[in-house]
Amino acid sequence: MASIDVESEYAASSRYAMALANYRATKGWFTCDGTCQRNKIRMEQAMRDLENIRREGHERMSKARSVAGLFSELGVEEVQDSFWSYFNAGKQFAKRQSMWDAMFMGIRRMGRDESMIEYALKVLLQVLINFSMGLIMALFIFMFGLYSIIKTYQPNPLTAVLFFISAACAAFAFVTTYLLLLYGAAGGAVYGAAKLAESQLRLQAAGRGGPQQRVYNHPHHN
Repeated sequence: MASIDVESEYAASSRYAMALANYRATKGWFTCDGTCQRNKIRMEQAMRDLENIRREGHERMSKARSVAGLFSELGVEEVQDSFWSYFNAGKQFAKRQSMWDAMFMGIRRMGRDESMIEYALKVLLQVLINFSMGLIMALFIFMFGLYSIIKTYQPNPLTAVLFFISAACAAFAFVTTYLLLLYGAAGGAVYGAAKLAESQLRLQAAGRGGPQQRVYNHPHHN
């Protein structure tokens, strides 16, 4: 990895940015005079130089990765970083979407005869749906990106297939386990709330029925 010339790429990027700025400064809305044409040629040449340097850098990196191998610490760590970035992005999507859903559900609740319990259950269900969508979407995007990562290591076909299957199965197992734990926690919370509500109703019923029982059992004297 140390063979990649970062300084050359930075210098080429700076030259391209300066050439692009000069070209845009001399370019008219619909015309491009001689100065503009010269700046355009310099800009295109700077862009080609930058692309060539980046291409060489990618080739060097690919060679370094092929020497290290897919199952090396470098390859595994790169795949893990890719998975966690997509996984966290999926969670952030679910959180943002759940926040908006809760707000809009609360606005709609104002115009309806809906209890707080019904609103909470709807929000909880929507949160579960959002997390399922976000994480499943992140899983599929990761699996598509996994092919690109594998290709940069230039492995033989058997190694590539084995690594892809292993990484995809590990990612699928983690996402599935996470969602099952999330569903279990939500189910436990709903069950606990239901039992608490049932206990409260029993206490209220006992409080209403207690005095009547004492009146009915009071002895009568003739």
